[in-house]
Amino acid sequence: MAPLGEPGCHGSIRAAYAKGAMPYEPPTHAVERSLRATTGAKIVAGVDEVGRGAWAGPVTVCAAITGLRRPPEGLTDSKLLTVKRRTELAETLRSWVTSYAFGHASPEEIDDRGMTAALRLAAVRALEALPVRPDAVILDGKHDYLGAPWKVRTVIKGDRSCVAVAAASVIAKVQRDKMMAELGVDHADFGFADNAGYPSPVHRAALEVRGPTPHHRLSWAYLDALPQWRHLKKVRSWADGSVPGIEGQLGFDF
Repeated sequence: MAPLGEPGCHGSIRAAYAKGAMPYEPPTHAVERSLRATTGAKIVAGVDEVGRGAWAGPVTVCAAITGLRRPPEGLTDSKLLTVKRRTELAETLRSWVTSYAFGHASPEEIDDRGMTAALRLAAVRALEALPVRPDAVILDGKHDYLGAPWKVRTVIKGDRSCVAVAAASVIAKVQRDKMMAELGVDHADFGFADNAGYPSPVHRAALEVRGPTPHHRLSWAYLDALPQWRHLKKVRSWADGSVPGIEGQLGFDF
């Protein structure tokens, strides 16, 4: 079993990077330069989310503007960094980036709207909280959950290849981890400070005994496996006929 906080293959990948067995290519400004050249954009923001697969807590989005300066040493996808290195790097990045801002969607908003709409809500909140409005956005992943009127370029594994997205990834992860640790003070049995709301063994065990906290997402499929708490599950008629994507409920994007 992977160590707590390193579910599935991500723990193995992170360990390999830490040992130097899998040296990674540092992120570049290639996508941002392309956007500037092809669209005339002058201000480009990188956007990344964290918390999509958690069972508790908000989904958090960070929007970061970096310009074309050389990034701090070791910048990459937050999931490939140790907690210590990620925390140190986030502190450096907060003063290095031109600007950054957060947007959050609460568990209630996730339950009411579904994950895609909640991601858009959080991303718009982050982008609108920036001191300047970006001309274009680089969005991590293959799906544009942001949409018009924002000019979006999606980049698969953008949190590894694009400087602004990588910076947003690290800052977002550290911020949300801090938030979850604070939420966990009143719910010590759930281990939120260690698992950030993802389904670790400690989290699962606490759910079976105590049921969901006020910070849990109640439309998630985990409640189907908890007979004594299943009555708390929220079900709604999704406008497009779909249900919250199962890929967002398994906790593989820790």
